[in-house]
Amino acid sequence: MILPEERFRLIFRELYPSLSFYATRLVQDDEAEDIVQEAFMELWKHKENIEQESHIKPFLYRIVYTRSLNVIKHRSVVNNHAESIKKITQFKLDYYNPESNDVIGYIEGLETRKLINDAIAELPTKCREVFILSYQFDKKNKEIAEQLGISIRTVEVHLYKALKALRIRLKRHT
Repeated sequence: MILPEERFRLIFRELYPSLSFYATRLVQDDEAEDIVQEAFMELWKHKENIEQESHIKPFLYRIVYTRSLNVIKHRSVVNNHAESIKKITQFKLDYYNPESNDVIGYIEGLETRKLINDAIAELPTKCREVFILSYQFDKKNKEIAEQLGISIRTVEVHLYKALKALRIRLKRHT
């Protein structure tokens, strides 16, 4: 059976309002209108394959239902994508927020540590050696004196000079 154009127009006028109402129960008004129009376009494409006119109404409702589901799924994918982007952006904002995060502190700590290490490296050899033994290896002045074969007073003088030089050098960076 071939669906003649005149019969198609009658079916359109008869079913369009109820299909539109049905579609608006599933999706938004503007989407519903497009879906119903697409359903009638599908009917027109298959007008030559219609075996019984009684199959037309279920055919159209099935198309409206299927297309509405596709719109809903697509909207869900878009919303999930937008939500994911929102979460990632919020994570970045939280992660790099200087008030609530240790990243900036960590980076500043690395920079400060490099400044200190550079300043220590510039100390005279004996001064640097005494300072490292005292502050990095936590040795007592007596142990340093014995290890280096110098007097405790010399150890104290080297530590004093090292600390003074480091204060001057690091003060420029604060």
